[in-house]
Amino acid sequence: MDWFARKLLDWFDLNGRKNLPWQSDITPYRVWVSEIMLQQTQVATVIAYYERFMQHYPDVASLARASTDEVLHLWTGLGYYARGRNLHKAAKLIVDQYDGRFPEDQQQLEALPGIGPSTAGAIRAIAMQQRGVILDGNVKRVLARFHAVTGHYSQASVNKLLWQRAEDHTPIKRVDHYTQAIMDLGATLCRRSKPDCQACPISARCQALAEDRVHELPTKKKAAPKPIRQTRFFVLRLPDNRVLLEQRQQSGLWGGLWNPPERGVELSVEEFLRQHGVAQQDVIATQSGTQFRHTFSHFHLDIEPIYIDLKRQPPMLQETNQRWVAADQLNQPAVQAAIPSDEKIGLSAATIKMLKP
Repeated sequence: MDWFARKLLDWFDLNGRKNLPWQSDITPYRVWVSEIMLQQTQVATVIAYYERFMQHYPDVASLARASTDEVLHLWTGLGYYARGRNLHKAAKLIVDQYDGRFPEDQQQLEALPGIGPSTAGAIRAIAMQQRGVILDGNVKRVLARFHAVTGHYSQASVNKLLWQRAEDHTPIKRVDHYTQAIMDLGATLCRRSKPDCQACPISARCQALAEDRVHELPTKKKAAPKPIRQTRFFVLRLPDNRVLLEQRQQSGLWGGLWNPPERGVELSVEEFLRQHGVAQQDVIATQSGTQFRHTFSHFHLDIEPIYIDLKRQPPMLQETNQRWVAADQLNQPAVQAAIPSDEKIGLSAATIKMLKP
C-alpha cells in the first residue's frame, strides 16, 4: 500500500463519515442509488431524497416494477432528471437480464444506463469489496492538486492522466474504506473553495500546496456565455382548482416530466385557445405572470407564464399526454401521502415555481 492510500485510511479511521444513510446495510443496490443521486448534488441535499426513495423502493425489484412517473415524482426537485430515468431503465435490465443480481464485472456494470466507469468502480469497491477505481468530481480535485495536474478535465489527456493516478493509488486491501476516504477528503477538506490544507492528511506531499497553487487547481474551464432562450407556459385553471399539465417527451429537456403546455413566445393567447378548442365565452380571465429565468448547464431559459382561468373543462383537451391535476396537491410534490396514487407525477422546477400559492 502506497503512502497516499495509507495516509488516507489512517485519516478515515479517525475522521471519515460513517453514518450516512447509504453506509448502513450496504448492498450494491443501495450504493448504486446513492452514487447516482450524488452526481452533481451535495450530500446534504441527497439524504432526504435517498431515505424517501429507499422507503418506496427498498430493492432493485421494487424499483423495476414502478412506473417512470412514480420514479420521477420521487426525483422532483433533485434535478438532472436523466439520472432518475436511467436508474429506472437499469433496474429493469438488472431484473430481466441478471435475475435481480448486480453484475460484478466492470464492463457489464458500465453497460447499464447511467453507470459510467467511476460509478461502476464505486459499486464494486464499496459493496463488493473488489478493486474498483473511482474518479468522481471530488477525487479529480484531490488528485489534480496532489499531483499538480494542469489542464481541465474535459481535455482527454488530462482525464487520462487523472485516471492513471487514481489507478496508481487505489489499494487492494480496504478498498471500500479507501474509496469512501478519498471522496470524503474532497468533500470535507480539499474543497473547491477554502480548502483546509492544515487538516489534510496528505498535505506533506501535495505538489499544489508546495508550489502555492492550491487555488489555481484544478484548472477552471473557460466558460462561454450561455445563450438565452424564451418560452411561454400556458397555465389553464378551472374553478375547482385543477390545472392542465402536459407530459414532455422522454428524451430531451425535462424528459418525462409534467409542465403546463409549453409553446413558443410567438404564439398568442387567442391562437393557443383556438388550437385547443376553448371558446372565448368560457374564458374568465387571462393574465401574464412575471417572467422568470431557469438556468440549465448550457443555456438560460426565460419563462413567461400565461394564466388562463376557465369556466369549465374544454371537451377537446383529452390528449393522452395531458392531465387535469389539483394544483394544491402539487405544492409539495415530494410528499407522496397527500397525492392520490394515479397522480404521483414528476414536475419540473419551473412548474413548481409557477404553481406555488
